[in-house]
Amino acid sequence: MQGHQVVVTAPAEVSVEPFDIPEPGLGQVQLRALTSLISPGTERAFFLALDNTNPTHPFSPGYSYIGEVTQVGDGVDTLAVGDRVACTARHKSHVVMDADVCLKVPDNVADEDASFFNLLAIAMQGVRKARLEMGESVVVLGAGIIGMFAMRLAQLSGGLPVIGVDLDQKRLDLAKEIGADEVVMSDENVQTTVREILGTDGANVVIELTGAPPVVVTAFQLAAVKGRVSLVGSTRGDTEKVNFYRDVHRKGLTVIGSHEFTRPQYENSPGYWTQVSEHKVCLELLARGRVQTQPLITHRYNWREFPQAYDRLKNWDKDALGMVIDWD
Repeated sequence: MQGHQVVVTAPAEVSVEPFDIPEPGLGQVQLRALTSLISPGTERAFFLALDNTNPTHPFSPGYSYIGEVTQVGDGVDTLAVGDRVACTARHKSHVVMDADVCLKVPDNVADEDASFFNLLAIAMQGVRKARLEMGESVVVLGAGIIGMFAMRLAQLSGGLPVIGVDLDQKRLDLAKEIGADEVVMSDENVQTTVREILGTDGANVVIELTGAPPVVVTAFQLAAVKGRVSLVGSTRGDTEKVNFYRDVHRKGLTVIGSHEFTRPQYENSPGYWTQVSEHKVCLELLARGRVQTQPLITHRYNWREFPQAYDRLKNWDKDALGMVIDWD
């Protein structure tokens, strides 16, 4: 039996190719794809082989997958054929995954809404590591999907106010609608504007989500004395001209490397939860309507149209946010 998978064959080259669908082994399940979601920042970076990616070609991209269980391997008693699950599989029509990393999707959460679970979790671990306290001010740099989620999660964690910063007015308007208390255009006056809103020397917590190397300096400058800076965005290159004495050392900043790979594998601890634990929370937030996803969906594609979706990424369409792939 053959399925179809997305393959990046070389930098900026992608195709949809057939492959033989494997059988599930011990503790595994076979899934048929319903929906997958493109992560526009990370997937674009690996597609174009930008700095700090170093992909090995060919490779199959993607990590936000909603599927239906079609076969159950030996030793699996938590899932059954027909269950709808979320997992971090690639953009493929069929996958085999360990059952213990596949989570049932709540009945009241639609496939395309559920597909945002992993991007929501990436935002969650960055907010969680900042150890936000009720009433602390928060600035989120970058109003992409994960940035929007970080704003909303900061609100849910007690951030007050939560300020979104971006270069694009459309994204700022959407951020104000679904996750930010205030929004600020990223320009030469951003530091002055943020300070005027807060009435202080800076924010208690700054969360960087643009992945643009120069913005790391902005994050340091926007943080208050003894503030925390959570670096969630994967920067694509070197950050130059950092005055660590002025912007970090003398201010007593805590700088947190918040890549999702820094999660623990087996056990939760304060500020650091496992990926599966955070995925469970994200699906619960979606089920309870605490986080909006529909306003973030800008494009829908059939799986056969996947190269068109990646062509939009390659050309960096700033209006593209949630790009949902229908496999059903």
